[in-house]
Amino acid sequence: MSKPPKTIQEQLVLLKTRGLSVTDEPFALHCLEHLNYYRISAYRFPFTVPGNADQFQPGTTFQQIWDLYHFDRTLRRLILEGCKRVEISVRSRLAYEIGHQLGPLGYLENRHFGDPLIHAKTLTKLYSEMDRTKEVFIKHHRDTLKMPWPPAWVIVEVASFGVVSNLLGQIQPPAFRQSIADTYQLDEKTFCSLFHHLSVLRNIAAHHSRLWDRKLVITFQLPRKKPAHLWQNFHLSSTAPPSRESKIHNSLILLIHLIEIIEPGSHWPATLAKHIKTLDARLIPNMGFPVDWQQRPMWQKLLATS
Repeated sequence: MSKPPKTIQEQLVLLKTRGLSVTDEPFALHCLEHLNYYRISAYRFPFTVPGNADQFQPGTTFQQIWDLYHFDRTLRRLILEGCKRVEISVRSRLAYEIGHQLGPLGYLENRHFGDPLIHAKTLTKLYSEMDRTKEVFIKHHRDTLKMPWPPAWVIVEVASFGVVSNLLGQIQPPAFRQSIADTYQLDEKTFCSLFHHLSVLRNIAAHHSRLWDRKLVITFQLPRKKPAHLWQNFHLSSTAPPSRESKIHNSLILLIHLIEIIEPGSHWPATLAKHIKTLDARLIPNMGFPVDWQQRPMWQKLLATS
């Protein structure tokens, strides 16, 4: 290795030699000790000289970097909570429709899924998840009821977000998926692509990765027709098709929409809006937010109640 490890003190000296102002050195050292230099340094980029990521803009402070890190940490927590509520709801709807339309064990039948190979791999993952769980109800179905595979409304309780996404995206016919998507007032293609996108978003947040300005590779299809009131809230780029918007703004619009359907009266949407507003206004566009975001109907409504 050409780069030897640096002590915590040396890491702080390096930041200072690059132009970072540090007024509270004990606090900065504490952060470096517990959060890792590499993690913290990922938040420096909005404050560095264009074209030179190793030189801070004049006047940049360690507190600014810490504030951005803290903002992102809280954002991840909010995203995890929102995705959890969506996941539980979709699990319930998927299990219900499988049980009533395909039969209690319909999720095992290859003929109900678009790609037999993906379905087989999904069942392998699902079986592994069932094996790892300590839930008493799984043991009851296996040992007492002699059911190696429990009914859909039981198995979804141990299925991961990714497995639920795979089952939902592959299940046939499209009318089946639409019966679930109708609950959320979305077209089935939009809903399935969104749910897959949220599974990725949830994993980013769960693994403590930087999220606030991340370019999200797995995108989703924006709803064009229903619900009509959502369209005016999206940030659409003039240089890219709507389906390729890759920052988190549009994801948040649809996550808010889902939460408002799943839990009417929830404080989560307003809490999210209030948190976004705490970020330095100069950095909010990095999240894919339009300049006039506070005047867009959804954000305007939420900020008025936060």
